[in-house]
Amino acid sequence: MENIFDVKVVQNYIDRINTLTPETQPLWGKMSVDQMLAHCNVSYEMVYEPEKHRKPGSIAKFILKTFVKSKVVGEKGYPRNSPTAPQFIIADRKNFEEEKKRLIGFIQKTQQLGETAFDGKESFSFGKLNAQEWNNMFAKHLNHHLAQFGV
Repeated sequence: MENIFDVKVVQNYIDRINTLTPETQPLWGKMSVDQMLAHCNVSYEMVYEPEKHRKPGSIAKFILKTFVKSKVVGEKGYPRNSPTAPQFIIADRKNFEEEKKRLIGFIQKTQQLGETAFDGKESFSFGKLNAQEWNNMFAKHLNHHLAQFGV
């Protein structure tokens, strides 16, 4: 798994994002490119802007930790057309440039804060995660959706 805390890896993600245009079409799935960027931003909003999202209740959190966590923070990539949590569904069209700028900013902020800021940090849905689990979650989600749009 690529290390999203490494400046060169982050630059590669930014370069890939910068090749997207508002007209870029997905190779699979239903999201438009602006919706995909907004969708990717949700992972970071839960870290940096948690007030935007409702935290799961205790039963939902137990289910997430027990049945979903290993799929999200593990090394194995996501299959195409995987189901997504309701808070990640972006139904409306978004401003492409705004979402792109936000995503790049979140990626850079995460890299700059570094592994130590994330080691043991509480996740919105999964409890405390170590730095490698945070890395896997961010990296494979970005990779999955950038590949979805051919970059």
